[in-house]
Amino acid sequence: MGKANQTAVTEYVLLGLQEHRNLETVLLLLCLGVYSVNVLGNALLIGLNVLDPRLHRPMYFFLSNLSLMDICGSSSFVPLMLVNFLKAQRTISFPGCALQMYLTLALGSTECLLLAVMAYDRYVAICQPLRYPELMSGQTCVWMAVLSWGAGFANSLLQSILTWRAPFCGHSVINHFFCEILAVLKLACGDISLNALFLVVATAVLSLAPFLLICVSYVFILATILRVPSAAGWHKAFSTCSAHLAVVVVFYGTISFMYFKPKAKDPNLDKIIALFYGVVTPSLNPIIYSLRNAEVKAAATALLRGYLLSRKMPHLCRCSPPFQAGQAKLYRGNDFKISVA
Repeated sequence: MGKANQTAVTEYVLLGLQEHRNLETVLLLLCLGVYSVNVLGNALLIGLNVLDPRLHRPMYFFLSNLSLMDICGSSSFVPLMLVNFLKAQRTISFPGCALQMYLTLALGSTECLLLAVMAYDRYVAICQPLRYPELMSGQTCVWMAVLSWGAGFANSLLQSILTWRAPFCGHSVINHFFCEILAVLKLACGDISLNALFLVVATAVLSLAPFLLICVSYVFILATILRVPSAAGWHKAFSTCSAHLAVVVVFYGTISFMYFKPKAKDPNLDKIIALFYGVVTPSLNPIIYSLRNAEVKAAATALLRGYLLSRKMPHLCRCSPPFQAGQAKLYRGNDFKISVA
């Protein structure tokens, strides 16, 4: 084992789909288009949330965090992957591989937690609307976001340290498009049972636990909605959480299919599925929210017509920051209106 650790690897080779060059050309064009939609769409959502005062509310604050996470997550590996599609020799330096693995794992874990926080926000908005300003104050929202990001990055740091401490015996060929943690661990030539244990525990705590919290939140939401006497009330209540629910289904549906499906005979299929999760899924979030959320659509229309830039910016310069405590605020959802001091 001492000799194994003495073999230093300065760069890794990313195989991708080298045996299918024509398919890689198609993937290059598709991934470039989808990645562009991802960056532009999520950047537009962040811009709308900053420019439009109507979106200065907890739900859109968390949505901005989700959009930033999607941009950073895909940008951590997609640009290099697109360049590698054009090269015969696909290499990445050891520091670059370590950073890529750290960021992809950190942002994936953080997204699970943030989706759970957004579910809690919808639960409070629908099930306890009178306490919404109290339970979802500005300080609370910031702390929820900070804890989500912090927990995800702390977990990734721990997993990265354990991974790079494993003996690799000079193996440097990664059978993937990027430095994904499971693909890297396959290079190890020693015992990785501790790595597997920590990965299982982290998955249970940071993926399954948030999913259970989301499910419980929507059970209470559904129970509350069913007590609404009118069909119009049902529609208004459902519309406040339909976009988030769609994002959850896409996110966890892709993860479940990727990790719980029967092992494919062709390993390239697993790589393409992972590519779908890392490239396509983040680009769906702005599409879902723009189609399912009337306020986002209204803000986008106002931006296209120039109203936000010409009329809202002076207002934003005069007004106080969003979520500032101790001032009168109007918390408006599709199913409630509450004015508090």
